[in-house]
Amino acid sequence: MDTLTLTRPDDCHLHLRDGPALAAVLADSARRFARAVVMPNLRPPVTTVAAALAYGERIRAALPTGADFTPLLTLYLTEATPASELRAAKAAGLVGVKLYPAGATTHSDAGVHRLEAIHPQLDVMQDIDLPLLVHGEVTDPKVDVFDREAVFIERHLAPLVARFPALRVVLEHVTTREGVEFVRAARPGVAASITPQHLSLNRGALFEGGLRPHHYCLPVLKREEHRAAVLAAAISGDPRFFLGTDSAPHAQTAKESACGCAGIYSAHGGIELYAEAFDAAGALDKLDAFASRHGADFYGLPRNTGTLRLRREPVPEPDSLPFGDQRLVPLRAGGQLAWQIAA
Repeated sequence: MDTLTLTRPDDCHLHLRDGPALAAVLADSARRFARAVVMPNLRPPVTTVAAALAYGERIRAALPTGADFTPLLTLYLTEATPASELRAAKAAGLVGVKLYPAGATTHSDAGVHRLEAIHPQLDVMQDIDLPLLVHGEVTDPKVDVFDREAVFIERHLAPLVARFPALRVVLEHVTTREGVEFVRAARPGVAASITPQHLSLNRGALFEGGLRPHHYCLPVLKREEHRAAVLAAAISGDPRFFLGTDSAPHAQTAKESACGCAGIYSAHGGIELYAEAFDAAGALDKLDAFASRHGADFYGLPRNTGTLRLRREPVPEPDSLPFGDQRLVPLRAGGQLAWQIAA
């Protein structure tokens, strides 16, 4: 199969940043995806509906002329988020509320310190059917960084899912065998998004030929057994798993520093990288459902009606891309992608 026609896909986990950074990266996502669930971890974070709607307007204003792309907005959850803001979010069409454990990842310092403190908010979200989108890692320094997802599931996510039986929950960017098994065994209403890097790379990619800062993300890449488990979930046809790139742009200088930022920029190949992974696994026939149906169905959105055509033809990737007045190093920089979007 050298060509592939997909229902136009959705990206169920995307970082677009703001200002010049937003203007630099938005076209890559808009070319590939009809919609994207846009993360609220700006600085300052998007903690109110008014801020979310204003952010949505800035995204729409930055779209290239003629682009058909809808940002699906989210709210940043804090221990002080009032019930009235959650109800307003539901009424305004926001698609979810993002839980960042404080200190877990980029711009998460305003996040939640104790999950017990947000039980009142989760009660409201369960009542109004507003999904909880979870960055599933503990921040306990005593827990090895490679174990933080599995420990979070055991200590926090499993009890939370049991305590709030009607709350829809997404384990974002699942990276481990334990995460996959948790979602498969969970009650209805629990799902997971999967990134291209966690499908295709294991933790050895962090050290190929030296320390590779542009392969550093959170959750961090894991052992091969975990990568294989995540790939198996993606190609299984199970509707609880769907596409979410977690494309997270940072300036080259911020990545290549004494304290490099976590995040991999993949939006430039936001569907092509998945096609590679599914093709290598002999499962191209499963990509349309994973990319274009499962996420829409979970969020209760109509499936897209347009199409996107890919062709198997190698295309070289640049060493870097413009990023405001700086540069951005994308995933696969200096290499090539095996698939490209057909005209």
